[in-house]
Amino acid sequence: MQLAVWTYEGPPHIGAMRVATAMLGLHYVLHAPQGDTYADLLFTMIERRGDRPPVTYTTFQARDLGGDTAELFKTAAREAFERFQPQAMIVGASCTAELIQDDPGGLARALGLPIPVVALELPSYQKKENWGAAETFYRLVRGLCAPPAPRAEGRTPSCNILGPTALGFRHRDDLREITDLLTRMGVAINVTAPLGATPADLARLGEADFNIVLYPEIAGPAAAWLTRAHAQPATKTIPIGLGATREFIAEVAGLAGLDAAPILAAETARSAWYSRSVDSNYLTGKRVFVFGDATHALAAARMATEELGFTLVGLGSYAREQARELRDAAKAHGIEATISDDYLAVEAAIQAAQPELILGTQMERHTAKRLGIPCAVISAPVHVQDYPARYSPQMGFEGANVLFDTWVHPLMMGLEEHLLGMFREDFEFHGEAAPSHLGAAAATATAAPTPPATLTWAAEAERELGKIPFFVRGKARRNTERYATEHGIGTITIEALYDAKAHFSR
Repeated sequence: MQLAVWTYEGPPHIGAMRVATAMLGLHYVLHAPQGDTYADLLFTMIERRGDRPPVTYTTFQARDLGGDTAELFKTAAREAFERFQPQAMIVGASCTAELIQDDPGGLARALGLPIPVVALELPSYQKKENWGAAETFYRLVRGLCAPPAPRAEGRTPSCNILGPTALGFRHRDDLREITDLLTRMGVAINVTAPLGATPADLARLGEADFNIVLYPEIAGPAAAWLTRAHAQPATKTIPIGLGATREFIAEVAGLAGLDAAPILAAETARSAWYSRSVDSNYLTGKRVFVFGDATHALAAARMATEELGFTLVGLGSYAREQARELRDAAKAHGIEATISDDYLAVEAAIQAAQPELILGTQMERHTAKRLGIPCAVISAPVHVQDYPARYSPQMGFEGANVLFDTWVHPLMMGLEEHLLGMFREDFEFHGEAAPSHLGAAAATATAAPTPPATLTWAAEAERELGKIPFFVRGKARRNTERYATEHGIGTITIEALYDAKAHFSR
């Protein structure tokens, strides 16, 4: 057995809580010991929600194990119904309560409550959080969705948006971005679920023409069932990045029988122009390591390589259910995927790959800090700062803008920091120098150091040096001469100039 200090995912009942918390009119009765109520903090402190999750815990204690814990569950379920009056209820056990085998589903059915009760069987020691969310949503959809109704001819095409939950990485903002995109395309939204949906809304899922799957880890099984039971096709493209967003628009237009040209012509993303305008030294060929859930990792790898010109040196995920897709994508880039839920193994893979940028989770942010590598968070698990108060989607055209800013800025230091580092040792701009705007009142700067007499500059190297902006030319000259002296180079050529640049850029 391995002691887990940090984990990428919680147990599956946390996934069930994410679905219950996202929905309205649904209550979760969780058979759990007193200590398992910690999960509330994920939503109130990390996601900063204003309300507690709609969860009732049985909170049995050690002394209760010698008594009737089943009766404790029935009492909790009955009181939860009377107090909250939900439209539907889900019941299950936490990883600890699973060991006492009280059968919450059977106990709840025995109560004869006048609402639908969906029993969850979430094997806590074999599965994890995202699987728990997917299984919960699937069970709710299968248990509550009404039989398909005939679709009227000539009506506005409509869709369901499936996948966003509570505690999801930017799910709230992604939903807003995609909802706006679909509205501009002329596609009506029938139901969005789980986020903001009621059990009654789930009964109407069959009325839509097709389903949009934003997060396959959560909505995949439910969408597959709706395809089988209601003949509803589902989208395959995740609209993260410019290329994927354009493909998503074309895919939706095909399913809805609409023309994609107007919405594509009205594209609002600035990231494409920005990425072309940035000095290629900042982007092209930068070595990037990508790790996260499968949806965000695959999308980030595509955007990083196809749209920003990065070189992918690592790709991985903690989601073993989507390992095949990750391995195929990694193979296309000539690398081996890192499929692991051990953050130390991921850290070792990062060290071996020697990236210049890490796109990962909260775990990789800590790793990057230790290794001194720039990092941007692209996937759960995340911390409180990754639930910003501002609008900050990852999907759609605005999401592409946000990602450009988030990924590129760690590679392009702020102007003050950049200049400070550039001129820290400069004879005019060192820390003890007086402010330049004081003119004659400024202290006399120390003279520039004289290069060793044994050093000479080749004519072509002098010409190349002259192409460097004047305000950094002196720094480049001194660095090059220092490099040449340390490496026993007598004549500085163009090759030596660029070798010095590479040396001091590490």
